Amino acid sequence: MTTGVIPGGPPPEPGPTGPDGPQLPEQRGEPAGHQDRHVDNRTRSSVITARAAASFEPLGRSVATARSFVRDTLQGWGFGDIVDDAVVLTSELVTNAVVHAGTAADVLCLRSANGVRVEVADRYPEREVPLQSAAVSMGSPDREGGRGLQLCAALAGRWGVEYTPTHKNVWFQLDSPERPVGTRSAGPSLPAELLPLADGRVRVAVVQIDRGGTITAWNEDAEELFGYAAEQVTGKPLTDLAAWPHTPGTGTGVAEALRLSRWEGSYGIRGADGRVIPVYASHLRVRDSGGEPSTVCLLVRDHERAILQTPLRLPANTDAGTGADGSNTDPFEVFIGSPAPDDLDSLLQRTVERARDMLDADAAFLLLATDDETELEVRASTGLPSARQRFARVPVEAGPGRYGSARMPAVHDDLTAAPGAVPLLGGTGMRSVVTVPLKVEGRLTGSLGVAAEASGRYSNEEALRLQFAADRIALAVESARLGELERLRRGSLSFLVEASDLLAGTLDRDQTLALMAQMTVPTLATWCAVYTIADQASDPYLSYVLHEDEELIDGIKSLLSKVAPPDPVPTPGARIWPAPGEAAHQAALRSSMRSLSLGDSHHRIGTTIGPTLATAAAVGGETVVLPLVARNRVIGMLTLGKPADEHFRQEILELAEDLSRRAALALDNARLYSERTAISQSLQRSLLPPGLPQIDGVEVDVIYRAAGEGNEVGGDFYDLFPIRDGAYGFAIGDVCGTGPEAAAVTGLARHALRLLAREGYGGPAVLERLNSAILDEGARSRFLTLLYGELWPQEDGSARLKVVCAGHPLPLRLRQDGTVEPAAEPQPLLGVMEDLELYEQTVTLDPGDVLLCVTDGVTERREGTRMLGDDGLADVLTTCTGLTAGAVAARIMRAVERFAADAPSDDMAILAMRVPEVLQD
Repeated sequence: MTTGVIPGGPPPEPGPTGPDGPQLPEQRGEPAGHQDRHVDNRTRSSVITARAAASFEPLGRSVATARSFVRDTLQGWGFGDIVDDAVVLTSELVTNAVVHAGTAADVLCLRSANGVRVEVADRYPEREVPLQSAAVSMGSPDREGGRGLQLCAALAGRWGVEYTPTHKNVWFQLDSPERPVGTRSAGPSLPAELLPLADGRVRVAVVQIDRGGTITAWNEDAEELFGYAAEQVTGKPLTDLAAWPHTPGTGTGVAEALRLSRWEGSYGIRGADGRVIPVYASHLRVRDSGGEPSTVCLLVRDHERAILQTPLRLPANTDAGTGADGSNTDPFEVFIGSPAPDDLDSLLQRTVERARDMLDADAAFLLLATDDETELEVRASTGLPSARQRFARVPVEAGPGRYGSARMPAVHDDLTAAPGAVPLLGGTGMRSVVTVPLKVEGRLTGSLGVAAEASGRYSNEEALRLQFAADRIALAVESARLGELERLRRGSLSFLVEASDLLAGTLDRDQTLALMAQMTVPTLATWCAVYTIADQASDPYLSYVLHEDEELIDGIKSLLSKVAPPDPVPTPGARIWPAPGEAAHQAALRSSMRSLSLGDSHHRIGTTIGPTLATAAAVGGETVVLPLVARNRVIGMLTLGKPADEHFRQEILELAEDLSRRAALALDNARLYSERTAISQSLQRSLLPPGLPQIDGVEVDVIYRAAGEGNEVGGDFYDLFPIRDGAYGFAIGDVCGTGPEAAAVTGLARHALRLLAREGYGGPAVLERLNSAILDEGARSRFLTLLYGELWPQEDGSARLKVVCAGHPLPLRLRQDGTVEPAAEPQPLLGVMEDLELYEQTVTLDPGDVLLCVTDGVTERREGTRMLGDDGLADVLTTCTGLTAGAVAARIMRAVERFAADAPSDDMAILAMRVPEVLQD
């Protein structure tokens, strides 16, 4: 959301106009039945004295933010009488824009002497309001959407709808009620002795601060109050003069206050004489006509605070359940304000702010109990360094006795006398504190506390007042907390479903590690590291590191490599691991010490100190470790971390634990798959020849492609081996199926062929004996198609072959003239019948001829109902005239791959032999 306030800015254009002047309502798309009510608004003469604008994203929570923006703006302008109507109308119109239209909403508030005009524009001009007569109903007021215009008609003095090519703008104007001129609020008449005490000459310092916190204006009263002339302080940061009560001597607190749209409270200003002058201040953030923001600060002496201090909603002595007029009011609304914030965080923040103001405290905090009521988690605070404390956890039972338990009210007069009594306030400068429990039906749901820098500020009377307020809000807080938990659980379920789908979608170990880290950062943590354990005897190994800022990854990785890894404890749940934070702190300290010792050479190591300090800040927060347990074994650890001074929510840790269980199983599945793939690939390599022999006078080349993902052993194989001097055996075969059974037959065939051929058996005898060996395997046997042959290079440059084709795709012979013909006849395959009568055929390859042998993965390549087939293979081979054996095999493979878009579903082997042409002298 972006906002801005421009006191006294120029009036905006009232709306679109036609060529001859202002458009009529019919031209603007306004409901015709309301012409008489607001047509005169188009020429209004009221002077715009201030404006405030804000833009809201198309998110559900933007509606609540828009309500708060309008409420704060109008209350700041003094229009408390009409603020409720304005908030209701804005809520409906913004809901129509961000929820129903699904676009961003731009809200503009305009102040004039007569009242307030609010404009809500969305970026969906196509959603027009249809022209209709007054008698036509605008819809049911009970339906979820579309009530904005009805409410405008009922509540606003004037309203309308405007259209542009890019926006639809709904506006309404609320006139301020009749009241005495200049009266905004009034108090009772008091005797003079009861009036607030002030000096005879009241001085109000007016100081203007730019967006960088620098003083740009300093009036005469400021010179009198603090002793500085305007030229002495102009251009200096206000933090040089301000003594902020919560962080003395620093500008952290005041810098945050200057960024708020409105702030009121006490602090100190160091005068020219060095003394700190207590002041009461009222800050208002504004912007000039050019859009440049600044803050106007009104300062008076602290004992004159009544001049600036905003009146309390109710007198201090008014009963909490009775209004100023004696009417009964809701005690919850009295304390928290109306309307109550919609979301839990806003409700808790409003609670601590009201509790602080109620007891005139310097700080307040609210903690919520975990489900088991053993710890309290900091959820809201004011006046404390909230970034450091948010989501920090403290035990419910911090010590013996009443004051050591959050279940009972406690009052501490001086924390310096009882250090550690309230761990949350350690190092904050707070001395007195009162805490009370929040209980619902006797169950502890939280703790509310206020604190002051002075000692002895609170007694049992203040504790009773605070307890009364806590009892009023406990049920609302618990209801909002349960609603938030329900939303978190729904979001967690969606997150876990998506995570499970992503993790189940890969069996690659490295990709699984990356997914684990990317799902946790930044959703669950700012950075994460994954340690893996290879086996029980191995130490944890840092496998993956990720940070939401990629520039910090190397620094964190280097830091963790120097820290002993966490112990692989199988106990479920997250446990704190302080080692990274401590190591980062020590590294930053050593770097700082080295830089200080170098004196003038400090600039030479500036580039090394920066990354060290950045790494220390990145890992300086809470770090937790979750074990990755799969199949009753710790296979790694998931480490999640927050930056300096940040803590994890309990719900986030529970979600991380669920994720770690799923990630552990996915990581172990990836490990098993990788091991299986490695085994399969190793076995596949063992079933193929380690290399091809060089044959004088014959070119030989082979291409082998395994189908699938590489985790199955294929049934295709080839071989080429010397039998004796001048004779070579070659084979290409295909065993039915894949896997271990097919691998057994493949290994048997390959080794049997070599053994029998070298024993002097011819081709038919070799295959008949191999057939018997396969049948002897019994139920484990698989049938086998096999092309086996013997090759003899001849002195005249040709090559003679004897070939037996047992159920295998026929070898093709390519002649020099481009003709292609089968080089053998089909015969029965092996592993089916016991008595085979095989014969061999003799083929002579002339110089330039090619013999192509393939497995059925090539010929049975499919694209829908089409199949490459023997004819398609022959057609491709006819284009290979004059190519080498390697080029022939490559062209065949390219043609097969291009034949279909899908990946091959079967293994493919291509064996090409070519007799080179004889070169003539």
